[in-house]
Amino acid sequence: MSIDTLIAEIDAEIARLHQARTLLAGSQGRTTTAPAKKPSKRRLSAAAREKIAAAQRKRWAVAKGAVKAAAAKPEMKAATPAKKRKMSAAARKRIADAQRKRWAAVKAEKAKTAAPVKKPAAKPKKAPAKKTAAVKKAAPKKAPAIEAKKTAQEKATPVSTEAAPF
Repeated sequence: MSIDTLIAEIDAEIARLHQARTLLAGSQGRTTTAPAKKPSKRRLSAAAREKIAAAQRKRWAVAKGAVKAAAAKPEMKAATPAKKRKMSAAARKRIADAQRKRWAAVKAEKAKTAAPVKKPAAKPKKAPAKKTAAVKKAAPKKAPAIEAKKTAQEKATPVSTEAAPF
């Protein structure tokens, strides 16, 4: 066998394997080719954008014209402003008096509930009896001179920590 025949057989085997791979990949929903690029975003030319803008302006003009026409008709009818209503002094006085009366009732009710309820006196309370204070007998005070002698003696006598022999 020559090298050329070997290369041809290898190429044939590769082609056969590629074909088998394509069939298998196709059955699983895969493709052997690279995924397609996403379509680029569509862009309008300046002239197309201008045409769209002009059409929209025209639609708005029609809509606003209808609104202006509808608003113009009622203005004709309301040319004379309505008179502002005023309240008479007597009516104001009646309202103020009624309000004062309501507030007086509210305040009276509040005072009634706030006042403490007095209980009827069944028995007069007795005044607490004075207690006779127990007189403590204080210890008789020692004369300062005697105390001074005792403290001086205590200081002079050394206390021994050792037990005394008996």
